[in-house]
Amino acid sequence: MQEDSRISYNKLASRLGVSVGTVYNRIKCLEEKGVLRGYTAIVDPVKVGYGITAIILVQAEGTHLVEVENEIAKIDNVITVYDITGDFDIAVIARFKDRFEMNHFVKRLLSLPHVKRTVTNVVLNIVKEDFRVKISDNL
Repeated sequence: MQEDSRISYNKLASRLGVSVGTVYNRIKCLEEKGVLRGYTAIVDPVKVGYGITAIILVQAEGTHLVEVENEIAKIDNVITVYDITGDFDIAVIARFKDRFEMNHFVKRLLSLPHVKRTVTNVVLNIVKEDFRVKISDNL
């Protein structure tokens, strides 16, 4: 399903050698458990005008970390927000149409309450970008 979320229950049942009802029930169970969180199309960001990808590291005041992360997560350009270890507290991956949009974004981050500092890294080339999860056969 990660390779083709549009695959029919019939085709999936055929590939797995089980009934359509079994496939349906397994998928519903995975949805209820939160294993399957949604279905989406994978869009090429460059082809829709988002030619800049940046990784922004953020240092926040410790007692307000979750608050800062939640505020950052609400911003449209943001793809991911990670709570990390090390010198910085948060890693943000975001996409922008141009450097002016990225500049505005970084200044917006710095203006958020409890953000101490940021470091912005611009991605020069995407070698691999795949959010699918490798699942072993014994699950």
